[in-house]
Amino acid sequence: MKEKIISFTEKAKDLNWWLDWIGIIIGCFIMSAGFVYFINPYNIIPGGVYGTSIVLHNLFPHIQVGTFGYMLDVPLMVLSIILLGSKLGARTILAVLVSPALMNILSALSYPSVEALQALDPAQLLNGHIDMSDDLMLTTILGSMMIGLGCGIVVRCDATSGGSDIVAMIFQKYLHIPFSKAILMVDGVVVLFGLLIIGMGVGQEGEVTSGSWLLSFYSLLAIFISSRTLAYVLNGSKDDKMIFIVSSKPVDLFRDFILNELERTATRIKSSGLYSGQDKEMLFLIAKNKEVRILKQFIKEIDPDAFVVVTDAYDTYGEGWQNLPSKGDIQPE
Repeated sequence: MKEKIISFTEKAKDLNWWLDWIGIIIGCFIMSAGFVYFINPYNIIPGGVYGTSIVLHNLFPHIQVGTFGYMLDVPLMVLSIILLGSKLGARTILAVLVSPALMNILSALSYPSVEALQALDPAQLLNGHIDMSDDLMLTTILGSMMIGLGCGIVVRCDATSGGSDIVAMIFQKYLHIPFSKAILMVDGVVVLFGLLIIGMGVGQEGEVTSGSWLLSFYSLLAIFISSRTLAYVLNGSKDDKMIFIVSSKPVDLFRDFILNELERTATRIKSSGLYSGQDKEMLFLIAKNKEVRILKQFIKEIDPDAFVVVTDAYDTYGEGWQNLPSKGDIQPE
């Protein structure tokens, strides 16, 4: 029996290993599709390496966005080894190599000619079937959600897409700037770079399209939406609730319901009323948002006069919840 359990565990590990690698490919594909179909053709700059690549493509149209991704990502990975001493895992290398390649392949397949590909003309993207030039808000939302979703899947599979994260970690280590602020600084510089090149036409031939500078506002929106989508994919909806219950009834009346019906546990805290001076026991527990309504109905049946406090639990760690982060882990928010 023990051998069967060990065999089953090993098979499960092998399956999870393969699923992680497949997940990285799927995540890279979703992220690349978000750029190719909803971001790149409209010169929206969502920060990071690929935002910089979009700006550079406007200066050098014969070089594709994905190719610029290689030109920026590979040196950054070398920098991370030299300055951060980080060891690049095979999964991260796969993600960094696959994403630009998928982006270039999808772009080449989606435009009818080399001229249209170099111009990233949305009117010729898939023969104009998904031209969203008149719906920039919608294309910004769709593209940035796909980028956040794809990146989140990659990270959940124990890989990273490299890029501006490496710059932010260097700032954090050597300039003592918090990671979240460093990311904001890097993305802000990229958006300003886009404003100069695309919005004001610095270094480009021909006239600048009227209103091009407004793309910077869509770029900021894209950065916000992609970061929130990434955080949601990694952390979930963050709907845990922290509940305190003070009742004059015996705590044992709540015990079976919490343990068996909710399948949760709770902590008994000895307390006393400030006014009455009576000794009481307070219950403290964490539950999902959907479980709170059921618990409140049960409390009302047991003790309608109970004092109940329900508040948000932003992060919950421990058995049945998240694992505590390891030293050096980068939190999504």
